[in-house]
Amino acid sequence: QVQLVESGGGLVQAGGSLRLSCAVSGSIFSIGLVEWYRQTPGNQRELVAHITSGGTGHVDSVKGRFTISRDNAKNTVYLQMNTLKPEDTAAYYCHAVVRDSGSYYYNDYWGQGTQVTVSS
Repeated sequence: QVQLVESGGGLVQAGGSLRLSCAVSGSIFSIGLVEWYRQTPGNQRELVAHITSGGTGHVDSVKGRFTISRDNAKNTVYLQMNTLKPEDTAAYYCHAVVRDSGSYYYNDYWGQGTQVTVSS
């Protein structure tokens, strides 16, 4: 059983910073792609950033402000968010593709989400 737990959300003023964490735990053989999504009420989830062993990518609206990174020893992926804007307000979700121990296959897992609210 694999679990993703996000943390680090909260209320911050515009221009401030937050660091989100996505901790992957359980029977893990290897972690592949990890992504951060965000969602506002009534809208679809939007991909914000991704990270693989080959590199990272960020959506244009957050480039230069957000940085995704990972600590393989801790099985944790981070999203450093700087110069936050009110339009960054959303629930942020972590998605990971994980190969479970004892399995030949990778499966998709989602965290429960963490709320980020940016006040103007």
